[in-house]
Amino acid sequence: MDNHLGSDHFLSLPRPDILVGPPTGVPDTTTLAAHDFDVDTRTGFMPPQPALSRLPPQWETWESTLDEAISLKLMLGDTPGLAEGEKTKSESWRNRVRNLPVLPVDDLKKSELTLRRAHHVLGWIMHFYIHSLPIDAPVVIPRPISLPMLRVSEQLQLPPLLTYSDDVLYNWEYKSAPGTADRAPALDNLRCQTLFTGTTDEEEFYLSSARIELKGVDALELMQVIMDEAFVGDDIAMRRIASYLTSMSTVIHELRTLLLSARDGCNPDIFYHRIRPWFRGEDSDPLKRKWVFEGIEEDPTLRVPTELSGPSAGQSSLVHALDIFLGVDQYSHSSSLAGSSSTTATKSAFLDRMQQYMPRHHRTFLNHLSSNPRPLRSIVTGANDPALLEAYNTAVLALKEFRDAHMIIVTLYIIGPSRKPAPSAGTSVIRPDFEKDYGNVESLKGTGGTELVKFLKDVRNRTVGAVLHDS
Repeated sequence: MDNHLGSDHFLSLPRPDILVGPPTGVPDTTTLAAHDFDVDTRTGFMPPQPALSRLPPQWETWESTLDEAISLKLMLGDTPGLAEGEKTKSESWRNRVRNLPVLPVDDLKKSELTLRRAHHVLGWIMHFYIHSLPIDAPVVIPRPISLPMLRVSEQLQLPPLLTYSDDVLYNWEYKSAPGTADRAPALDNLRCQTLFTGTTDEEEFYLSSARIELKGVDALELMQVIMDEAFVGDDIAMRRIASYLTSMSTVIHELRTLLLSARDGCNPDIFYHRIRPWFRGEDSDPLKRKWVFEGIEEDPTLRVPTELSGPSAGQSSLVHALDIFLGVDQYSHSSSLAGSSSTTATKSAFLDRMQQYMPRHHRTFLNHLSSNPRPLRSIVTGANDPALLEAYNTAVLALKEFRDAHMIIVTLYIIGPSRKPAPSAGTSVIRPDFEKDYGNVESLKGTGGTELVKFLKDVRNRTVGAVLHDS
């Protein structure tokens, strides 16, 4: 078999029903069959159909517990001026969680779909439990949630908390039944399955990412045809690659537009004070509380988690794929850049960490993409073709503009609200101003646990640094 990423080995229909076992070593990505990637020709990293919306009856207790948390409209435990009735309500719910049975997960392992749903439901319950706790309470995740969550996560090779895939990839359904001729879900025909707050602001925040993922299919298709042309490698192929790169620039600009469209439906203050705190992982908790998984010592097959970052845009396989394909990742991760080795190492470590939060088949896809023996950047540098060079640089700069848009969103949704005084309970904005009390804007933590502003500036600037110049 040819060792290249041709059309037979790049995109394919997914295998969501594949049986999964315990974690294994990294496979030989040069010989993988296409179905191993779980990347669909119509929806990319999103599944072609909505994720399972309810577990089988054996695990109905989990579903009903999550339903109750949502219906009770639990409030964040660190809400200033929180009424005693709200405190009592949330503690009663948490007490019921502590008294749930520890349900077995063996039968969940028969299907990827049920494992995904279990991770989603348990993750949501866990975040409701942790973030409704009083601000001075230790974070001890009770056995009925911690043990099945750890076991399910071990099977999926994911950290035991909510991830981007729980919030975005596997958290959608149709508003109305699609037409039989629809190739992919329409961008305006989506709604979310699960929300913390029930607000349209929260839903639009998730859906803006879902729309980017769906539109990203066009970029994935262009990657495929470019690599097919690279395998041919003649002058005609180079001209076609230049044309496809121009098209990719257009797609990336469309992704930028979709990213900025989050402003149309999600209020920054509501997002920052009412929605974002529910996402926090252990490493983005401003109070630095340690998460204790009760009962973990009872199962010798389980390990104490070391990755506990919340959902982050850095966990989008699509953005990583664009970086890898354009060669921005390798260039940006190079320690040869003057005066930047430590920052570069930090950036590389963060992006490598974020891949651990992706569905494992998507990690395999990125590994396969990285193993391409004819990387695009090397083709461009070796071609001595001005048109190809210009087209490549235009695509890189389009990615830089996408990151500019990300900075705009961060400024609007995080930096701006963090500087405002936070109203107390009973108003539309209910969060305390943690950044005022615990740090400045430059040290703001993203939900992925990194210093948000500094990191994003570095990523953006290093994307520009990947632009090639005439030799």
